[in-house]
Amino acid sequence: QVRLVDSGGGLVQAGGPLRLSCTASGGIFSINAMSWYRLSPGNQRALVATITSGGTTEYADSVKGRISISRDNAKNTVYPQINSLKPEDASDYYCKAIITTLYKGQYWGQGTQVTVSS
Repeated sequence: QVRLVDSGGGLVQAGGPLRLSCTASGGIFSINAMSWYRLSPGNQRALVATITSGGTTEYADSVKGRISISRDNAKNTVYPQINSLKPEDASDYYCKAIITTLYKGQYWGQGTQVTVSS
């Protein structure tokens, strides 16, 4: 059974870096894109960053220039890092991955909460 575990949230100082991670496990044949989302003020999940299996990245305008995302395919883990953290970066962050086991499916992590102190 596929499982995604998000980690790295907590209380972070404004201006500092935020480093998250997401690890997938459980009967995985391959992983396509791995992405991070966060809740918007309207409680919708908004895309923050994506990285494909080939390493192509895409970032939301709200974090562009402050974010990088990398992945370790051997560990089935993705690492986004947001620098120069702002109060508006505070949110619940969720990892999503497109994973093929016997079938291709979309899986979500449990989420990790990020609080920004000024």
